[in-house]
Amino acid sequence: MAQSSRAGWLASLLVAVALVALLLLQPGAAWAADLQVTQVQLAPCPSSDAASQSGLKRPAGAGCWALSGVVENPGRRAVVDTDVFAQILDASGEPVLQNRTRVGSIGDVPPGRSDFALRLAVPMGTPGPLQVRHAKARGFTAPVRSRAGEGDELLPLEQQLDLS
Repeated sequence: MAQSSRAGWLASLLVAVALVALLLLQPGAAWAADLQVTQVQLAPCPSSDAASQSGLKRPAGAGCWALSGVVENPGRRAVVDTDVFAQILDASGEPVLQNRTRVGSIGDVPPGRSDFALRLAVPMGTPGPLQVRHAKARGFTAPVRSRAGEGDELLPLEQQLDLS
């Protein structure tokens, strides 16, 4: 009887330890940071942008659009590996990017307000004007990918739109 009681106690202890380990090893939502996005604008990419494809005159393919705005990090530490989410709608209110609200990554966001820009590929022939709704950003308090090298922080589109 004592042997069976001890085995039951040991099994309960092992289950409890396994549950605690499982909870501690899971990445928690508490490590994610939600950021406010304001002053959102969507405009055709500058003609000097390599992705604008200004020489493309056929109706097939995709057109380049630049989504820009301001992201605010109210914290005291940088938020890293930040993604931007938004609904892009055409003139009839239909989603332009089917089954997708993540529109791109803006990298690291220091404390305070920061300008951002990212490039979107929108199918040619999409009826305009395009609208942006429910824009937000979400990043992490610790790196989740390999870090960019020094001087690699601004993408070419960001450099052309003079967001420095």
